[in-house]
Amino acid sequence: MNTLRLGLLRGGLEIKQFLRSRESVVFTLAFPLILLTVFGAVFGGEIAPGVTFTQYFAAGMIAAGLLSTGFQSLAIQIPIEREKGILKRLRGTPMPRAAYFIGKVVMVLAIGLLETILLVAVATLFFNVTLPENAGKWLTFLWVALLGIAACTLCGVAFSSLASSGRSGPAVVTPVAIVLQFISGVFFQYTELPSWMQDIASIFPLKWMTQGMRSVFLPDSFAAQEPSGSWQHGTIALVLGAWVVAGLVLCLLTFRWTERD
Repeated sequence: MNTLRLGLLRGGLEIKQFLRSRESVVFTLAFPLILLTVFGAVFGGEIAPGVTFTQYFAAGMIAAGLLSTGFQSLAIQIPIEREKGILKRLRGTPMPRAAYFIGKVVMVLAIGLLETILLVAVATLFFNVTLPENAGKWLTFLWVALLGIAACTLCGVAFSSLASSGRSGPAVVTPVAIVLQFISGVFFQYTELPSWMQDIASIFPLKWMTQGMRSVFLPDSFAAQEPSGSWQHGTIALVLGAWVVAGLVLCLLTFRWTERD
C-alpha cells in the first residue's frame, strides 16, 4: 500500500511535469488534434455508403492519440531522465522502484483520457462524427482503449532503452510512430494499402487498435469492408493482450536506470 501511495503521488508529479513542458503538450496533445482538424477539413466524401472519410480518420486518430501518449511520450521522456541522472538518483532513494513505474502509468492514463476526450469532442462538434448509442460499443471502446494503452505504455518503456541519449530519443522514436500510423489505417483506408504493408502492420498493436475503434464509431455494415469481413474483436483482444505480455517481458529484460557508458 505504501508503494501504491508513493506511486500515485509520483503520478501527480509526472502529470504536472508533463503539462509544464510545452514540447510534450504540443507533440502529444496538440499534434493529433491538429492532424484531425487539417485532414477533416481537407478530405471529404464517402468511402462507403453512410461512412465519410472523416469518420474513418477520426477513429484512427483516437487510436493514434493513445499510441502517442503511451509509446511515443515515454520512449522520449525516459532517455532524457536517464541522461540527466534523474533515474540514477531515484534508484538511490528509499522510494520503491515500482513507484516510479506506477507514476508513469498514472500520467499516461490521465493524459490519454484527456487526449481521447479532446479528439472525440472535436470529431463530434466539427465533423459530425456520431457517438455510439449502445452500451456494447462503449464497452468495446473501453477494453480496446485500456488494452491498447497498456501495450503502448509497456512498449514505450522497453523502447526507451534503444536511445543512446536523451537528445537522440525523438529521432529514434518519432519515425517509428509515424510509419506505424501510415501503415495501420490511420491516414489511409487500410484495405487500400499494399498487401505486404498490411501484413507488416498486422504484427503491431496500432493496426488492431484502429480496427477496434472503427468498430465503435463506424456502422456495423462497414465491417464487410475490413480484410476479414468482420471486426475480429476476439483477435483484437488476443493480439493486444499478447503485446501487453511481450512489452512487460521486454521491460524487465531491457530497462536501464543509467546510461550504457
